[in-house]
Amino acid sequence: MTFTEKLKKAVSASNSVLCVGLDPNPTLIPQSLREQFSEPHELILEFCRRIIESTKDSACAFKPNTAFFEALGSKGWKVLEEVRRLIPEDKIIIADAKRGDIGNTALQYKKAFFDELNADALTVNAFMGMDTLDPFLDEEGKALFVLAMTSNRGAADFLQRRFEGRMSLGEYIAEELEKKQEKSATHLGLVVGATQIASVSPVINAFPNAHLLIPGIGKQGGSITELQMILNDHHGIPIINSSRSIIYAGADHENWEEIVSKKAAEMKDTLQTITRRYV
Repeated sequence: MTFTEKLKKAVSASNSVLCVGLDPNPTLIPQSLREQFSEPHELILEFCRRIIESTKDSACAFKPNTAFFEALGSKGWKVLEEVRRLIPEDKIIIADAKRGDIGNTALQYKKAFFDELNADALTVNAFMGMDTLDPFLDEEGKALFVLAMTSNRGAADFLQRRFEGRMSLGEYIAEELEKKQEKSATHLGLVVGATQIASVSPVINAFPNAHLLIPGIGKQGGSITELQMILNDHHGIPIINSSRSIIYAGADHENWEEIVSKKAAEMKDTLQTITRRYV
């Protein structure tokens, strides 16, 4: 099964383009759960398990942010592997690692995230050159989501700057990825932030068939209405991520899992104007 086929099935089965980001910060986990665990790795695993259970009916994908697992040291990878096993098989699993390096180093990243972790997709940056993607390009069941227009303010430092006659470096990256897709079995997608709508439009127009990983909705303030408008002519499928605004919606309330579940369902409903184009 190709990545596109699996993504279409995940969106149709869940009737959703929502991706739930797993960013398990121990200091933000509900107090009632923190009191039950003295070991951070046990706490994070249980928190992620409950988040997955609470949101799986509303999401087509989950995106573990590897930094929060790496911060646990040697136990972190084991927790990440267990979290991966907890995610239902009909969901897309995106390892949010933002790796980027050349040659044999990139090949080791492929082995780690595609072969060992068995993630469906990996976030990468191509700032060392497009050849850094080459070791990943023979996996038709996988995808790379390449940073093209990120949701943070720092996107203005590089990605939003004009480059070689294009509106931005991000637009140039998208153009180069479209060329590279012609020889790639692996799907090449774009990471574009919902907080940068004006800059995102020319980027996705440069690669209209790319699937999109879209952060910035929720706590970061991205507009779903504006996002819907720029997606009208885009052929790739958007995966719209929300992390903190969902997983910490319950704060320290005793019924925090119920609140998280409700928040994810509300986000899914809010995204229906976009989702219905892809089911």
